[in-house]
Amino acid sequence: MPAMLPTAELVAPDAWRAVDCISDLHLDAAHPVTLRALQTYLETTRADAVVILGDLFEVWVGDDALREPGSFESRVCVMLRDAAARRPTFFMHGNRDFLVADGFARATGITLLTDPCVLALGGLRWLLSHGDALCLEDRPYQQFRRMVRASDWQTQWLAQPLAARRTQARGIRSESESRKRAAVTWADADHDAALAWLRAAHAQALVHGHTHRPADHVLAPGLIRHVLTDWDVDDDAAPRAEVLRLSAQGAQRLAPEAA
Repeated sequence: MPAMLPTAELVAPDAWRAVDCISDLHLDAAHPVTLRALQTYLETTRADAVVILGDLFEVWVGDDALREPGSFESRVCVMLRDAAARRPTFFMHGNRDFLVADGFARATGITLLTDPCVLALGGLRWLLSHGDALCLEDRPYQQFRRMVRASDWQTQWLAQPLAARRTQARGIRSESESRKRAAVTWADADHDAALAWLRAAHAQALVHGHTHRPADHVLAPGLIRHVLTDWDVDDDAAPRAEVLRLSAQGAQRLAPEAA
């Protein structure tokens, strides 16, 4: 079971009434409709703050990608900077964009959150996480996660030329997609670990993404796990996008255009 690290807290100002959580947008140049849907949502949402719980990007090879003229990353970050100027916006690392760092935060005005983090809002405590650390049955991924989150590995990775990192990232992504297609079952968040995290954080609800299995799971009396959906509006057969709005009244699932 993953140890519960000392949990950071985001205490909402009294004026905040609603905070929106989204995750797993997997933005890249091949999904322009999803990118436009996100931009429209960020421009029109009535939430007081937005929290992005990881995998905003399909892959993030390093903050220096922002300095590459005309790069996809730099264009998206202009949009994010405009969004953060309208309302407080927060980001938590996912398994695809764990290399997001201070350069991204400075370029966008977005505040980086540690994983997990408690949001105190409206008298309730919400435990926020990307969710990948809780998928204990996926042992190969957990081993990979420990490796790439190590500072030595990240230093060696970032020392490579940007073009070389982009090439390697494409290969890792292709291997990951092949593994997903071959898998019979997908690892889900571990029930006991999620329950232990909630109790350690003195929180009533866990909110996470990563698994792409949107649902609400009652873990114990008064303790619940809310799973976010991924976004893929470019998928004509099964377009999907959803916002989880948190307030003193609880959690509400909304279409982005209704948020």
